[in-house]
Amino acid sequence: MRSTMAALAICALLLAAPERAAAQAQDSARDYPNRPVSFIVPFAPGGVTGLFARLLGQKLEQRLGKPFVVEHRPGGGGVTAAAGVARAAPDGHTIMMASSTILAFNATVRKNLAYDPRKDLTPIALLARVPFVLVVNPALPVQSVADLVKLAKEKPGQLSFATPGPGTFHHLNAEMFKSMFGLDLVHVPYKGTAPALQDIVAGHVPFMFSDVPPAKALIESGKLRALGVTTAQRVVAMPSVAPLAEAGMPGHDTASWHTITTTGGVPKDIVDKLASEIRAIMSDPEVQALLINDGTIPQVSPSPEEMKRFVDSEIVRWGAVITKAGIAGSQ
Repeated sequence: MRSTMAALAICALLLAAPERAAAQAQDSARDYPNRPVSFIVPFAPGGVTGLFARLLGQKLEQRLGKPFVVEHRPGGGGVTAAAGVARAAPDGHTIMMASSTILAFNATVRKNLAYDPRKDLTPIALLARVPFVLVVNPALPVQSVADLVKLAKEKPGQLSFATPGPGTFHHLNAEMFKSMFGLDLVHVPYKGTAPALQDIVAGHVPFMFSDVPPAKALIESGKLRALGVTTAQRVVAMPSVAPLAEAGMPGHDTASWHTITTTGGVPKDIVDKLASEIRAIMSDPEVQALLINDGTIPQVSPSPEEMKRFVDSEIVRWGAVITKAGIAGSQ
């Protein structure tokens, strides 16, 4: 009798375990966040990732009642920040602005990546696609893509381009440009888009492919000259700038994508809660208008599960592009 009762008690405990686990998960999501959240930006201040983080951090703080503290951790084309987030406690109190560079490109560009984007990071929500624009210093004697190609061929190994780090979307666009025209160009990496643009304006480096938002005001003020945008369609925020596909780079159509991501192993309920809050913020017409005016293309995010499948497919897709551009394993 005693053995039967013991067996029944064990069965009852086993049956109750999933219910307790579910209840604990619900409690973790209900209590989240229970302290300030570190919101990591993997590049120097002044770029599009910082813009997203400031906007969303403020909105999330208003909705969830705890501070979302934006912290810039530049270096290594985003690797420094991503590796730190990968090692953080899996409780959702460390989140990061993660672009296609961090979640997709680095898997192919980097020889010994300090994190596994498939296992060590969890994508929460897709925010936007970000077009790029080819910009030059106005003093450079070029008015078109053809002029820039001609100048580069006249001065092989002498013309340089800036990026916020190796393996970034900025870098990949430049490598595709080099490959298309068979150019010999010098790569000058920085720790962010803003310092790179400052040196373009100052004339220290002649050109770069910049994400549109940080370059827009500089183009409008005449401090930079735009030769074309990387998307097949014109960008709403810069309607006078033609697509590069029409301006001398046939077939060119690229845009980065930006997400909010957290550490691998964060409970699903917390990830889902954050995803729901972010979708609500991104559905706000005022937020969408602000992002469009800055030169981005807001997106309706799929679920976190679909986001994971999307990232996996982008690793494969861009891996082929990076390999063709000749920069696989180059870092």
